[in-house]
Amino acid sequence: MLTLYSTLGCHLCEHAKAVMANCLEEGTVLDEVDIADDEALMEAYGIRIPVVKDPRSGKEIGWPFDETQFNAWLRAL
Repeated sequence: MLTLYSTLGCHLCEHAKAVMANCLEEGTVLDEVDIADDEALMEAYGIRIPVVKDPRSGKEIGWPFDETQFNAWLRAL
């Protein structure tokens, strides 16, 4: 499972989801979290979204990233 921090109307988040769709293995769960619902998340990610986080390792990758960079990040988890 991965967590995508985003918010409604974020065009960069839509681009990130398209990149990830080409890279994620079938069955990988992507938990999309709207940061607008949480003040602490707004503080942490407000100017950085979209950000993808692996909850197990705590490792994050923030936009901008392409398929090559995202795949390298996945392999390093």
